[in-house]
Amino acid sequence: MINGMIWLLGYQLVGELLSRALSLPVPGTVIGMLLLFLTFCVRKSIPDHLKETAPALLSHMSLLFIPVGVGLMAWRDMLRSYAVSLVSISLLSTLITWGVTAGVLHALRRGARGGRG
Repeated sequence: MINGMIWLLGYQLVGELLSRALSLPVPGTVIGMLLLFLTFCVRKSIPDHLKETAPALLSHMSLLFIPVGVGLMAWRDMLRSYAVSLVSISLLSTLITWGVTAGVLHALRRGARGGRG
């Protein structure tokens, strides 16, 4: 379990360092996860100690929502003043995501039918 945590925290640290050193607009945690994914692709396997660590962390994932809830409560007055904008953006982004997903699915299905004959 310790080795898995070292891997995860190490990649997070590298991602944070890259994000800050290069002034990237992407969070370091995202960069770290991309680097970890690329490592898995190059290795073509996932180390056993990470296979043990990940389910243990995922079982406690609900704890990560506590800071978000506290933030919502702390900033509720500001969020209330932007409520219409936030709801509009959420709905628009959801519709765009649905449209893009449907378009990709349609293209993939058409390609699969064309490939079979």
